[in-house]
Amino acid sequence: MRVLVTGGAGFIGSHLVDRFLTEGFRVRVLDNLDPKVHPLGYPSYLPREVEFIQGSVTDRDVLRQALKGVDIVSHQAAYQDYMPEFSRFLDVNAVGTALIYELIIQERLPIKKVIVASSQAVYGEGQYDCREHGFFLPRPRSQQQQMQGDWEVLCPRCGKSAKPRLLVEELTNPYNQYAVSKLAEEKTALGLGWLHGIPTVALRYSITQGARQSLYNQYSGICRIFFSRAMNELPLTIYEDGNQTRDFVHVQDVVDANMLLLERDEANFEAFNVGSGTPMTVNEYAQEVLKKVSSNTRIQMPGQYRRGDNRHSVSSIEKLNQFGWRPRRDLAFILDDFLTWIKSLGGIPDRIQDAQSHMREAGVVLVSSS
Repeated sequence: MRVLVTGGAGFIGSHLVDRFLTEGFRVRVLDNLDPKVHPLGYPSYLPREVEFIQGSVTDRDVLRQALKGVDIVSHQAAYQDYMPEFSRFLDVNAVGTALIYELIIQERLPIKKVIVASSQAVYGEGQYDCREHGFFLPRPRSQQQQMQGDWEVLCPRCGKSAKPRLLVEELTNPYNQYAVSKLAEEKTALGLGWLHGIPTVALRYSITQGARQSLYNQYSGICRIFFSRAMNELPLTIYEDGNQTRDFVHVQDVVDANMLLLERDEANFEAFNVGSGTPMTVNEYAQEVLKKVSSNTRIQMPGQYRRGDNRHSVSSIEKLNQFGWRPRRDLAFILDDFLTWIKSLGGIPDRIQDAQSHMREAGVVLVSSS
């Protein structure tokens, strides 16, 4: 069987490439080698036996070539950062996915299954309970509220702080450009897959971490940002008050989920969370990073926040648990794995983009007045 891994030179995609090869698949990779992620070009960790095509999932001719003769599509390619390039998010993430199905149908390609990488971002600001008024799906916190340094999600009826729930698959509520593009991507895939009889599964990854995360893209990725700054003895800048919660999952647990659902027909045309199910504050995460690094750095909270960030995002993994999947690698393993990866590269690169300045200039990072 031959599998196409889009974004296969990237972080999650390359680990899936390794696993597919181990499982006896012939592997083809389509990747545009975005200079922001791959400034050194073709990565050395891609095995020689991989058939590599450089190009974008939005290029019809390149994508047609990549799809020819494959049985499985592992669609990991995506555009992700915080810059206000709204149309590019939708073009790559949503239109690129639609083009995959368009070509499968027009060319009558005998694809057996498509697995699409979605994101926890599709839940937007999350799912909340007010003690007095019950469950609600909030809008993003207003700029006025955040400018005042009032960080928690408030009930729209009484204005009191509300309690976050674990995020369940049935309720999506995206607002920012990345979140909207990822929900559009998975709805396109699941919908067209269902209508045209192409078995499809969408996996909503929580914050995925581990070896091979590019150290050059500092626009997103708490692990690479905190380690890069700590190892250069620069302060760890924490947005808001650091009490926002996230959940973190190791890339190999994500690979395990992909491979499991590839074989499970009863998962077809469904979306699944892939995360830890365990909340951790950003403050706690920063402390764990500092324990791993001999550094004189400190933590600073200058009252900054990122436009479009959500306050609490921790996914329920009950749905995927029912298929026998559970995350097997904890945060200590994740951080050790990433640190080992950095050391194998000879340390932090000398020149990394100043993402903070770019995001401030673009109006993405703002400062509260409190």
